[in-house]
Amino acid sequence: MSPHRRSLRFWSGAVTAALALTVTTVGQASAADVNNARNAGFESGLSDWTCSAGSGTTVSSPVRTGAAALQATPSGQDNARCAQTVRVKPNSTYTLGAWVRGGYAYLGVTGTGTTDVSTWTPDSASWKQLSTTFTTGSSTSSVTVYTHGWYGQSAYYADDVSVFGPDGGGGTDPGPTIPSAPAGLNVSGTSSSSVSLAWNAVSGATGYTVYRDGTKVTAVSGTSATVTGLAASTSYSFQVTATNGAGESPKSAAVTGTTSKPNGPGPALPKHAVTGYWQNFNNGATVQKLSDVQAQYDIIAVAFADATSTPGAVTFNLDSAGLGGYTVDQFKADIRAKQAAGKKVIVSVGGERGTVAVNDAASATNFANSVYSVMQTYGFDGVDIDLENGLNATYMTQALRSLSAKAGSSLIITMAPQTIDMQSTSNSYFQTALNIKDILTVVNMQYYNSGSMLGCDGKVYSQGSVDFLTALACIQLEGGLAPSQVGLGLPASTRGAGSGYVSPTVVNNALDCLAKGTGCGSFKPPRTYPGLRGAMTWSTNWDATAGNAWSNAVGPHVHGLP
Repeated sequence: MSPHRRSLRFWSGAVTAALALTVTTVGQASAADVNNARNAGFESGLSDWTCSAGSGTTVSSPVRTGAAALQATPSGQDNARCAQTVRVKPNSTYTLGAWVRGGYAYLGVTGTGTTDVSTWTPDSASWKQLSTTFTTGSSTSSVTVYTHGWYGQSAYYADDVSVFGPDGGGGTDPGPTIPSAPAGLNVSGTSSSSVSLAWNAVSGATGYTVYRDGTKVTAVSGTSATVTGLAASTSYSFQVTATNGAGESPKSAAVTGTTSKPNGPGPALPKHAVTGYWQNFNNGATVQKLSDVQAQYDIIAVAFADATSTPGAVTFNLDSAGLGGYTVDQFKADIRAKQAAGKKVIVSVGGERGTVAVNDAASATNFANSVYSVMQTYGFDGVDIDLENGLNATYMTQALRSLSAKAGSSLIITMAPQTIDMQSTSNSYFQTALNIKDILTVVNMQYYNSGSMLGCDGKVYSQGSVDFLTALACIQLEGGLAPSQVGLGLPASTRGAGSGYVSPTVVNNALDCLAKGTGCGSFKPPRTYPGLRGAMTWSTNWDATAGNAWSNAVGPHVHGLP
């Protein structure tokens, strides 16, 4: 269909299997257990490890802890298998673990004398822990632990391999000890609804937990965090703890952060908002000028910006010919008219055929500078991130924060990930949303062109039902996003997507289920979310083709939510 047709990158069954494998509870080792793996952090190069076909090497970046990590690159018929023989005790249970990132990564063990086990994860832009357990046979004194990637995929990285259990006598790496309390906690910035914190790194820590007035509010891997959703002109007390596999440190000394008074130019978005994509091309849907867009839409996302030859940079070219002679001056005037009516008009980057890539510091800078330039040229209020061909959380975060610094507090940032992108907080899209939570407007996930997906209750749901919408939205609502940052994205008509269209009645029932606890299917959310932002559709053009049936039904319902 149009450049906005969505396609899954994995079989839905494979996705479900992968998630089932990687959602693993990691237990703490007992006092008598040791890490039987040697050179577990690759600090001594590849000593004690053997990698197939010369596929492995050690690198200084990225690393999870220490100064080195494994990088292994599949090539041809080689899957970059790196293995170590580990001494173990018979009739004993061991926990095998490793931290991985990059391309597909597998972790497993053979020669157990009982059942050999393995686990894996799809590609990840950040460190992710894999873990499984195995039991040795009555005569087993050694096993082979291994990592490997997958054919035709990119390099994977591994660090901090562990085989925790009884000492097998082959030499060990020391297990973790509970870290000390973080020092140097300070307030690094405030807004009317957030407080930013920073602190000193703690040796041996793998993460940090932030407490507000004694209650845990977030967990991060770095030495800074922004706590959002706060009341204006209010003081809060904050503490931080350090964590690792051995446990959690005592709390740090407390600091007080006080939010500022509310401010910001221009009319604010309504509490509940409807987003619609406007097509800057003719694909058979009704051709519109911006002035033709139905008044129920609060955010109009202009689809799409174009990539340039400069990595990360974008531009915008109005398709005047395809839109019946619509001129740039008319387009700019229509943007101003919509804004005068209280609407927000933003430029969308991506789509199915989008080729924009932000994967290093230079491209992040190019992205921020070029989007800001396009905003100034046309008068856009912000940007929509709709990159369907991969996203680097680190550098997209950098790009959007740089853009925010240029554009100020009135900047609108929306995101339109596919369902697979928001199944776990470790996914790049979800991580990016959490990274910019203090400046993020709304995530309108696409509940269409999707295979079956897991809900927040761990059950599998198929698209086209109230349960699919509510159970998947619950993952975002319980995974760290504020209700005001969650919207339901649906096609405006059966022609607007390859699959996943539901009637406006189903959309409204899902909104009611999440916001009020009524209209639910078999899935019942753990709580209600009256602050839910609203809904999104592809597209205003397909909506117009169908007589604006979608916006006429969903728009008033969204605006009437509590």
